Amino acid sequence: MAATGDPLSDILALVGARCVRPGRLAAGGAWALRFPPPQTVKFIAVAAGGCWLATEGGAAPLFLASGDVVMLAAGQPFTLAGDLAVPPADGARLFAGARDHVGTVGDGRDVLAVGGHVVLDAERGGLLAELLPPVLRVRGDAPDAASMRWLLDQLVTEAAADRPGAVLASERLAQLVLVHVLRAHLAAGGPPGGGWVGALRDPRIARAVRLMHREPGRPWRLGELAREAGMSRTSFSQRFKAATGVAPLAYLLNWRVRLAERALSDGTTPVSALALSLGYASESAFSAAFKRVAGVAPRHYRARTAGTGRPAQAVRSGIAPGASTWSDPALDTNV
Repeated sequence: MAATGDPLSDILALVGARCVRPGRLAAGGAWALRFPPPQTVKFIAVAAGGCWLATEGGAAPLFLASGDVVMLAAGQPFTLAGDLAVPPADGARLFAGARDHVGTVGDGRDVLAVGGHVVLDAERGGLLAELLPPVLRVRGDAPDAASMRWLLDQLVTEAAADRPGAVLASERLAQLVLVHVLRAHLAAGGPPGGGWVGALRDPRIARAVRLMHREPGRPWRLGELAREAGMSRTSFSQRFKAATGVAPLAYLLNWRVRLAERALSDGTTPVSALALSLGYASESAFSAAFKRVAGVAPRHYRARTAGTGRPAQAVRSGIAPGASTWSDPALDTNV
């Protein structure tokens, strides 16, 4: 994977985030639909009208107005409703019988929503999914509202069109909606989420992280990164760890291992060449560092994962905390 120096772009590329063809919900009258837990990240955008979103677990229902976009973490059932007092129908069944990915409830005149799934790489998807809140909402009146509104309008047009390239255009527009939602999440501030999210919320720390992403094979020193951030070594180390949960050079090590995992799984680059590209003087030095983080030697990792899409063992610290156990979903609903 070519380094861009833009951590958000790098992460989205590394986790293989892509939006599958969105579906549409047109609803009117008194209605409610309950959907089963999505197996991957779910997004819902209200293009016209408004409706309620209720998730299980005690959180208060949210009223989604026109222009609002939400992302839902995997594993939680949810209900969309014009009236929460109405017993919900089976949303999955509605879309199982829908034509052209359009589900209609009632007269379909009150609400128009677009929804889809964000499919993530089976091995590295946790880099994104594990750092998102259970429900991430971007309001239609947010600072980026104008561009988001334009994207939603185009998404509705393409999703409804029977024109050459409509499927591809819909997926690309949905991908741009995803980027805008994540930008809004990063700009929202509040308590750092840890990992790369926490890093990008702190301008000084983000400067150092961009450098590590741009040149992962450079032999970065703590003092050099601290100077780039305009801080002392001690202040930089403390602030970096508070934002990301790990020390600066541990972050660099884990990022290198993530890049190596992808190269080992997806390509045939010799381990010795991969070691040099990531800044190691020898294959043995790289193998020792890789095994310390991933728990298995690079050659064994490649043997276990090449062509399978399955990890030998997830990285448990650094870029994203916790083990990653992400699998491609059975896409059962489109909204």
